[in-house]
Amino acid sequence: MASPPNFQITTTIRYDPELSTNTSISIPASCPSPSRSPYYLLSYHRDRLLSAARDFQWDAAIAVLQQQQPNEDAPDAAAAARLANVLNKSIPDPAQPWKLRVLLNESGNFTVEATPTTPFPSHILLLPSNKSTSFSDLAREDDDTQQPWLLRIDTQPTHPSLFTTHKTTMRDEYTASRERAGISSPRDRIEVVIWNPAGEVMEGSITTVYFRRKRRRGQLSSSAVDEKEEMDGDEWVTPPLSCGGNAATSRRYALASGMCSEEVVRVEDLVDGEEVWVSNGVRGFMPAIFERGGEMGNS
Repeated sequence: MASPPNFQITTTIRYDPELSTNTSISIPASCPSPSRSPYYLLSYHRDRLLSAARDFQWDAAIAVLQQQQPNEDAPDAAAAARLANVLNKSIPDPAQPWKLRVLLNESGNFTVEATPTTPFPSHILLLPSNKSTSFSDLAREDDDTQQPWLLRIDTQPTHPSLFTTHKTTMRDEYTASRERAGISSPRDRIEVVIWNPAGEVMEGSITTVYFRRKRRRGQLSSSAVDEKEEMDGDEWVTPPLSCGGNAATSRRYALASGMCSEEVVRVEDLVDGEEVWVSNGVRGFMPAIFERGGEMGNS
């Protein structure tokens, strides 16, 4: 597959020494191995890069991410450890948390950009294994890091492609969506809902989005869905990847831990003022309020 100029696949990882050194933090069973790594969801990030490299048919990058040493009993864990070794070289101060933008080119060469990030409490990073817990239970009124984000709708659709399924440096469509939503800084607690030409929600511009929805009549129960929410007929859902959104690490974590299930969410069904949650691989899980401003199709 021909690659656009300067095209790289990428993932953004949180480095946080508290995750590996603070023994008072209980690591739930839902956290993927290696669970005591300072790199948040490390193995999921490696898997994400590998999936993108395969879809773009980048043989050299695949070889780097898959390389296996003789007699390795756990090749996936070893591959994640090798990625950690790459990242370790780019940490300016191991005692502080960092946002790491990891870029991988077609030749299999890594570039890592480190930016200081805010310390966050562990309860918005590590999802509980208790199936009776929902996103709403993560909220803490005394936690300033969980002041709700404002979620707006894009005024134009985005066409799904490999560049929306995978995170790459080709992000012009996402930049345009954020500009249309009036987001001027990455520090703004504002996010924009990306949707496809069929009117289906895909994702946020830098986050996965989760909505609380009534369980459809006749829908079978799933052991992966919160039992408390089964009782009142509600569940938390995130759009399936078939809608065109990104195969994000925090999305995979939320699904694996049973905090949500997949369901198509249509733009016309979004309700002004409804509670929403958003997540990404640096900030963890955050509450948001949806604000219906401009309508679909308006510029």
